[in-house]
Amino acid sequence: MKKRTLGGLGKNEPKRTQTNPISEKPKMNTNSELTKDYGKNHAFRPRQNKPKTNPIFGTNECIPLCYTAEPDKIALQIYPFGIDCPIVLKETLSDLRDEKMAEFKMDTSGSDRRIEPAQRIKRLPPYLFGRLNALKLTKRQQGADIIDLGMGNPSDRAPQIVIDKLCEAAQDGRNHRYSSSKGIKGLRKEIAKKYEANWDVQLDWETEVLACIGSKEGFSHLCLAMLGPGDTAIVPEPAFPIHNYSVALAGANVISVPLGCDEKFIDNIAMVCENLYPKPKLLILNFPHNPTAMTVDEGFFEPVVDLAKRLGIAVIHDFAYGETCFDGYKPPSFLSVKGAKDIGVEFITMSKPYNMAGFRIGFAAGNKDMLDHLATIKGYYDYGIFQAVQIAGIIALRSCDDDIIAQNERYRSRRDVVCEGLKRIGWEVEKPRATMFVWTKVPEASLGGKGTIDYAMDLMEHAEVAIAPGRAFGENGEGYMRIALVENEQRLRQAIRNISRFAQQKPIRKAKAKRQI
Repeated sequence: MKKRTLGGLGKNEPKRTQTNPISEKPKMNTNSELTKDYGKNHAFRPRQNKPKTNPIFGTNECIPLCYTAEPDKIALQIYPFGIDCPIVLKETLSDLRDEKMAEFKMDTSGSDRRIEPAQRIKRLPPYLFGRLNALKLTKRQQGADIIDLGMGNPSDRAPQIVIDKLCEAAQDGRNHRYSSSKGIKGLRKEIAKKYEANWDVQLDWETEVLACIGSKEGFSHLCLAMLGPGDTAIVPEPAFPIHNYSVALAGANVISVPLGCDEKFIDNIAMVCENLYPKPKLLILNFPHNPTAMTVDEGFFEPVVDLAKRLGIAVIHDFAYGETCFDGYKPPSFLSVKGAKDIGVEFITMSKPYNMAGFRIGFAAGNKDMLDHLATIKGYYDYGIFQAVQIAGIIALRSCDDDIIAQNERYRSRRDVVCEGLKRIGWEVEKPRATMFVWTKVPEASLGGKGTIDYAMDLMEHAEVAIAPGRAFGENGEGYMRIALVENEQRLRQAIRNISRFAQQKPIRKAKAKRQI
């Protein structure tokens, strides 16, 4: 390749970088203080072959950096996805304008100017719930009574003793200050006690427990702390969307494996780990599972821990539904396995068992190093949970075990109503042992050749029922629907009737409006 020189240099001016981007190392202009500093800390190692396309998202990442001191010069470093060795090119701004490179076009027209987001935003897959949420809002604005079973958003109240303590603590001005991002001492101590009482797990509350602004926040920030470009995480599919999106936002790749709860599932994960190079850095698990409500029994996590230790990968287990269970079933904790704390962490939440979803309070427990990494990220991003909420959380953990039992009984009763109703109208369903969801297969005749996203749109439009399409949780979810048990039994029966009438192409029966007096 012919070397390119920078135009506009006078005879006595120092030479700028002259680079063959493929075969030569760039020569830094030592007369520039800015480039001198940059050169001390950055090794330029040009790629020798054409960069490959990212197999997950189909694009290369391009990050422009200006590091020359001269105002009319700019340097481009092109980082192929997951590669630390940049290709270095230098051009003048006039060349860039002549070539009409979009990255450096300046639109001065005012109202038409578009501010572009970061690549991490562009890399996110389409949010498939967006269409459903927009239609739901439109229908409600038109006066429709949408029975919303789409989101796992508890509709029941938090325990009264928790509400009372929250109000009391909020009156104390000392609780209005910044809190600790790791959580106050009393709250973390109570979580350690819960793990010992419920799952016989010994935790050091100072180093092995950390409070999060909901488990979703903690999960996302831990992925940011653990992963980066070039890294890979294994995520079973179907999956709760944040399990994929958190990895993508961290700049890493997702490898999907079909969800399972048996030895074959573990073997599939092992095969991926052993044959992928570089090997995956993280394995993400979630049992009881959202969206499918799949559960595992004692002994499931032993081979997971053995595999992770043998291959040197970390594990994150989302245990959000660890206390939402029925029919005598008790979900096992990942941390209850010997050696689990050596290679992973577990997330739990107060949203589901205590109906404290809006309080935004969850926990990470387990490996000290991983929690330290999470605490580092949180130290930069937040000042912790409102202290009055943490104090209310302490009361819930100490005094509300009976409320969890009562709430589980409500979910069990609603589960029975939904499962029996779905079977009557010909949908395939098994009664789940845990979670607040029913995962059901829609008959082909009902779908009529449509995908589940379009079918969910039709249900909302014509049956006034909102449920989550399985396709929104991954390709392996196509053909299924997730129904959240967040309405009372009367509303759930009405939802089943509306779905049945829609399947028979009959109009739904709407409640008569009350006469205004």
